[in-house]
Amino acid sequence: MGSMVGHVLPGLGFIVIGLWHLFNNIKLHARCPISYTSSPWFPTSRFKYLELFFIIGGSCASISAELFIGPDRHQPFDPDGTIPSNHLRNFEHSAISMTLLVYAVFAIVLDRIGTKAPQYGLTMLLGSIAFAQELLLFHLHSSDHRGPEGQYHLLLQIVTTVSLVTTLMGIGLPKSFLVSFVRSASILLQGIWFIITGFMLWTPAVIPKGCFINDEDGHKEVMCTGDEANHRAKSLTNILFSWLLIAFTIFTVCFYLVLVKAYGEKVKYVTLKREEEDEDQDFDDVESQKKSEQLDMNSRISLIQMGKTLFTN
Repeated sequence: MGSMVGHVLPGLGFIVIGLWHLFNNIKLHARCPISYTSSPWFPTSRFKYLELFFIIGGSCASISAELFIGPDRHQPFDPDGTIPSNHLRNFEHSAISMTLLVYAVFAIVLDRIGTKAPQYGLTMLLGSIAFAQELLLFHLHSSDHRGPEGQYHLLLQIVTTVSLVTTLMGIGLPKSFLVSFVRSASILLQGIWFIITGFMLWTPAVIPKGCFINDEDGHKEVMCTGDEANHRAKSLTNILFSWLLIAFTIFTVCFYLVLVKAYGEKVKYVTLKREEEDEDQDFDDVESQKKSEQLDMNSRISLIQMGKTLFTN
């Protein structure tokens, strides 16, 4: 993960899952606002477990890259069987992927053998453990992240905390659309920030003034020449995150409005139209019945008058 590719690929995975959850939660709420209940994961029409197998595949690829593909000897241990210092971060990153792998595998198992209520709660709990693992390892990272890289990962921890808290809240509040909306949006934001971090820290053209890319034990990180340059680089990171947050807020609200219009108003329009047709039909039936009764009454009156005329004559 300590490279551009190591941040971009996981970021794409978070974006796919976050956008998929955001789309399905909004769509489900727009169609069934009263009976809405969120889900830890969403099946597809053709293959039910596509989302979970996507997580399994991505996690296995990440573990393989961190422990076997990335190291020069294609295995993470020293000849004496110990973990070298420059591979500690590889084990930390792979532990995050292992937790996501555990979540996805048990989500499938629980769905196939568990009942609805325990299956939902346990699956959400496993998801919260995955986010807690991510937050813990990024906070207690073996890399000290002294420069701008530390600021990027600090802001990532804030977004991860939102994902963790909303996932835990979702266990007790499965019918809360806002909790599910914020959880989905935070997963999407994690992916975007991962990709931005990868490009901003490993692209020489965008390195802040007074900073440079330093290769330390096979790990490239951005270092700054002094406190002033370091402070400036961190401030630029904060500004970038602030701009991203504004743009992301606009995007999520617009995305919500578009999906509500697409999946909500059409259903309401059809319902109102049917109700109006039923009311018009009922009104016509009543009018017809009144006219029929009036005709019957007129016929009776005419017969009575004819009878009186005959007897009188």
